[in-house]
Amino acid sequence: MATVAELKAVLKDTLEKRGALAQIKARIRAEVFNALDDQSEPRPTLSRENLLINELIREYLDYNKYKYTASVLTADRIPEPGRMAGMNIEEPLILQSIKR
Repeated sequence: MATVAELKAVLKDTLEKRGALAQIKARIRAEVFNALDDQSEPRPTLSRENLLINELIREYLDYNKYKYTASVLTADRIPEPGRMAGMNIEEPLILQSIKR
């Protein structure tokens, strides 16, 4: 019969291979940051330039499939993708900015 240590090792390997372990770690990290976030201190209003920078970072994260990192950034600072005034949701922000 397998020992507890062997079962833990097999479970960890399985979760790593499926990518679930990274997802679980990212979710725990996000929850810790949410718990530590001081809601009583108001955040400054972001300028259009800062919103643009945040959106570009989010697009980069999405493009490279860093979906859990992107979800933390989105939950923390920026509106939903493509929700800034005058933005076309179907077109990446970088293309919209270049066209202006």
